[in-house]
Amino acid sequence: MTSKSGNIVVAFDAYGTLLSTESIAKKLSSHFGEEKAKTIAAEWRKYQLEYTWRLNSMNQYQDFSSITLNSLKHALKEASVSLEKQDIDDLMKAYDSLSTFPDVAPGLSKLADTPGITAVVFSNGTNTMVSNSVHHSPDLSPHARVFEQIVVVEEVKKFKPAPEVYTHLARKVGKSKDDMRSMWLVSGNPFDVVGARAMGMQAAWVDRSGNGWTDEMEQGDRGRPTVIVKGLDEIVDAVVAHAGRRVG
Repeated sequence: MTSKSGNIVVAFDAYGTLLSTESIAKKLSSHFGEEKAKTIAAEWRKYQLEYTWRLNSMNQYQDFSSITLNSLKHALKEASVSLEKQDIDDLMKAYDSLSTFPDVAPGLSKLADTPGITAVVFSNGTNTMVSNSVHHSPDLSPHARVFEQIVVVEEVKKFKPAPEVYTHLARKVGKSKDDMRSMWLVSGNPFDVVGARAMGMQAAWVDRSGNGWTDEMEQGDRGRPTVIVKGLDEIVDAVVAHAGRRVG
């Protein structure tokens, strides 16, 4: 599906941007208590991302659902705990209905009322995982109509921040590689921001913790977000303001 002619394409990362992976700790706490659940949830997310980067480096691919399951097992083993298969299945199902961050709903409502922007979801997740979250999550599904399409990496069999996934995004929204400077990524993940910037895209980093940009992997503008926002409720104003500066 191509974006409407002249519209600004804004691609929203799913996990860690729209959806809070920390919210899975609530499900884990029924098994291990609140403190241990928080630790396991954090380790689960850490290994989930680490596995994608290792697979990229090895030029191999596993779908994100398998990675999510395997990284959960890794986190459980590291914590020296275990779960029955049914409990693991329930946790995987819960991953399809993660909570959103508090700023997501007002941000998407504002986006729905703003002409000239084509919004898409852009994720490492499988199409099934992300579609379930967008269309069935109690928090996110009321805003599903905001997104014109869901773009996932299964077709290219690479994960963010591989260059192929960002050019894949451009193709899916009807843009050429030369058009990527006019496209936006919105992400709470620094590695995703740097990956998009390396491909010439604009990027808004969602700094909910308020600690500022600390990533030093790449120096200069390509190693930094175009703008930094505190929440998704600031995205529309940031994108529109930047567009105005470029026109002016």
